[in-house]
Amino acid sequence: MTDTLVFYSGPDPFEPWRDALAPHLGSDVRIEKADAVSDPETVRFALVWMPPEGFFARFPNLQLVINLGAGVDRLVARNDLPDVPITRLSDPEMGRMMAGYVLFSVLRHARDIPHFEAAQARREWAYKHPRAASEITVAILGLGELGALAATEIARQGFDTHGWATRPKDLPGITVHCGDNALDDVLAQADIVVCMLPLTPDTCKRLDENCFSMMKPGAAFVNVSRGEVVDQDALVNALRDGRLSGATLDVFETEPLAPDHPLWSLPGVLITPHLASVALPNSAAPQIAANIRAVRTGRALANEVSRLRGY
Repeated sequence: MTDTLVFYSGPDPFEPWRDALAPHLGSDVRIEKADAVSDPETVRFALVWMPPEGFFARFPNLQLVINLGAGVDRLVARNDLPDVPITRLSDPEMGRMMAGYVLFSVLRHARDIPHFEAAQARREWAYKHPRAASEITVAILGLGELGALAATEIARQGFDTHGWATRPKDLPGITVHCGDNALDDVLAQADIVVCMLPLTPDTCKRLDENCFSMMKPGAAFVNVSRGEVVDQDALVNALRDGRLSGATLDVFETEPLAPDHPLWSLPGVLITPHLASVALPNSAAPQIAANIRAVRTGRALANEVSRLRGY
């Protein structure tokens, strides 16, 4: 009997994923787009990114849900999720892409690029002497798989790199701080704060007015995690009153960001549309296929998500 893998993603085209997965799955698994499933009873696997409410009810024999990305917060928070294992993607290309975006963001603020962008708009030659990387303290909040890789890249560039995590970690070149009591001190010493925390009930709006008030005056803020981790109104206030010198933001509480939102027009702020790291079909297909084979043969899954932790 041929099983079916159903695919759903708003931003991702179906054909590249089908073509990348087919050689790894062979003829035993049919790959179909959600709106073209020929026999819902045969669907055993779902590869999805933010499917609509009620999506899973169509497939009574589902055995595995594969999240089309590393962040699973929106998926595990759903009340229509079937009682089957969930896996996330852990793709080296995604990690490199994220580390590259974080490095770009840190360099943007470390080299005072917002200052020069503003000067260019005024047609002003406004020299500002560069600082050595070793004189700039960067704090990475969240040292999961992506956060640890990004922090390692920042440290490799010579920045004074600190990380904040829930548990102790040994990362060469990075000073790691653990626990809630350590967060204020980390924020107070950082010139650039990079948020890479997963969204869980404990981290929702974790970076609030108090956290922004603890940051070093003139610090810069980068968010590549989830918009809901940040109190967006508090962020706007910190930028407006000059406590923060600027921000590089890839994620927002509501996406797309509304055209009239104040973040669009605040000085020193760069907005990108949630693209710091995306799944790439050719590099992600082998691990997706491996987990499908694991389900079919009763073996352990890789990168299985804990619903209790939310990641």
